[in-house]
Amino acid sequence: MQFLQQLRRLAFGKVTFAVFILTSSISVAFLPADADKGRRKVVHVLEDDTGAVIVQTAPGKVVTHRGGSITLPCRFHHEPENTDPARIRIKWTKVTDALQFQDVFVALGRQQRVFGSYKGRVFLEQAGPGDASVVIQNVTLEDYGRFECEVTNDMEDDTGFVNLDLEGVVFPYYPREGRYKLNYHQGEDACKQQDAILASHSQLHKAWLEGLDWCNAGWLEDGSVQYPISHPRDQCGRKENPAGVRNYGYRHKEDERYDAFCFTSKLNGKVYFLKRFKKVNYAEATKACVRDGSAAAKVGQLYAAWKFQLLDRCEAGWLEDGSVRYPVVNPRSRCGGSEPGVRHLGFPDKKFRLYGVYCFRGNKEEPAGGGETTTGLTDTLTRRKGGDGVPANVTTGI
Repeated sequence: MQFLQQLRRLAFGKVTFAVFILTSSISVAFLPADADKGRRKVVHVLEDDTGAVIVQTAPGKVVTHRGGSITLPCRFHHEPENTDPARIRIKWTKVTDALQFQDVFVALGRQQRVFGSYKGRVFLEQAGPGDASVVIQNVTLEDYGRFECEVTNDMEDDTGFVNLDLEGVVFPYYPREGRYKLNYHQGEDACKQQDAILASHSQLHKAWLEGLDWCNAGWLEDGSVQYPISHPRDQCGRKENPAGVRNYGYRHKEDERYDAFCFTSKLNGKVYFLKRFKKVNYAEATKACVRDGSAAAKVGQLYAAWKFQLLDRCEAGWLEDGSVRYPVVNPRSRCGGSEPGVRHLGFPDKKFRLYGVYCFRGNKEEPAGGGETTTGLTDTLTRRKGGDGVPANVTTGI
């Protein structure tokens, strides 16, 4: 109660804030809390004629991978400089849609609260006065996106944004039922079932720049339907049209059906081809993985192994969804073409067709660690913006 009474006291002077985001492009792998401090760009702070602080910085992003740790950089300067730190509120939210925010973290003085799936993974970096940066540990696929840093003192506040990017791989997906069978929500679920999420436009565009060429349109996370063409041809929207990412625009999420473009990142485990004396059907393949202490690999796991483990195997094998695929890093004539990629042989009969199998064995989970989860902040301190408090690549087709 004493803490809340302090908030209601009369302001002792007008405070001017300038929040600035250090958004140089930082690539991090399993980053300790302070490992990247020396790698940031210098931020120049100027004063205008009124004495208010103006901050100049360049837009950018921070980059990590699934399972890594990353600092979302945010610093602030306020006038007067002797402002009581206990009266400064730092709030981080994730932008989930236009004008929609998901609460991540809030701190007022020494009191802190972390929300939803971020509990146990997010804490203040505390690199000194004016530092509002947070560290996210054990980064997940769902952490990808845009975060807002807001700093408030009494009636004055300012905000800045940080884009969190992930190293990963985009892959097209359709189910056993065939192509163009998924509405938006089914496409979203299909990606999750394959250890992935729906890709963003920027992720698909980056994959196209790296060579992804796919002639079937698929859902993206924003509800649009697009497809990447590196080699224009008549059967893929006319040969005369330039190469690029073709866009059907935003489609009806319930009624219209397409494939899906999924995105996954580095694995917390390993995919391997299970060596056996004979080929097996689907049921025998899944049992063989279980007997080996693993599970049949998902499509996203095979793509991640191809991308990050450089898994190269010229033998077709069952995956968990009943498809048969194999990864090729070093193309050769007897392995299905001249380009690297994950070859797809479709969805053969599970009972009568015989192949090898790709298994996935996860690493033992380690506690995320980190800062405090909750120390008594009230809901009124966290609802300001309506946050809900809840938590190179070529693919060869058939």
